[in-house]
Amino acid sequence: MRVSAAANGKQMSAILADEAIDLVVLDLRLAGEDGMAIVRTLRDQSAIPIVMLTGVRDEADRVMGLELGADDYLTKPFSPRELLARIRTVLRRTKGAGQAHARQREIRAYRFDQFELNLRTRRLKRRDGPQIDLTNGEFNLLAAMLAAPQRILTRDQLLEASRVYDNEVYDRSIDIQVLRLRRKIEADPSQPQFIVTERGVGYTLNTPVEVLY
Repeated sequence: MRVSAAANGKQMSAILADEAIDLVVLDLRLAGEDGMAIVRTLRDQSAIPIVMLTGVRDEADRVMGLELGADDYLTKPFSPRELLARIRTVLRRTKGAGQAHARQREIRAYRFDQFELNLRTRRLKRRDGPQIDLTNGEFNLLAAMLAAPQRILTRDQLLEASRVYDNEVYDRSIDIQVLRLRRKIEADPSQPQFIVTERGVGYTLNTPVEVLY
């Protein structure tokens, strides 16, 4: 497992904004901060699983945290093996819930080549590199292509699929959006390796894609 540590709520928010996180382990007793408020904010903003850490006598905190939407809790002191077991149980439960359509809606990010597109924050980031700014139209188009990699998609299919990620109908000129997107992700936009033109039909995203739930 890859772990990102945060000393406070502000650091946690920054990590959640930049990375695709599978689960949050949250100590309710943070210096100078209200752990319950953090649980409430997390649950209002996303469905990310939460495992709370509490003191042995903090029954009221455990009950309140579960009522606010936390998925499980662990009382101190605890062993690393028990923590891992709780994490794996929660991940199995949350990832296995729902049908295929529900899981599609829960996708948080796509990874391809050296890029990661976070659907929650609508940000594209190069691995070990800077964030790449996308317009709404560019984000919608890229997300639609990543959902159907290595398949030929017509312009009409791309327009319809992009509406999953934004209710507003963006610029209908798919070709212009593709051109702008190529300039941001292709090493040589004139010889694209990712977004390949299928003449007379549409476009194909010609790269393997990893889905992050």
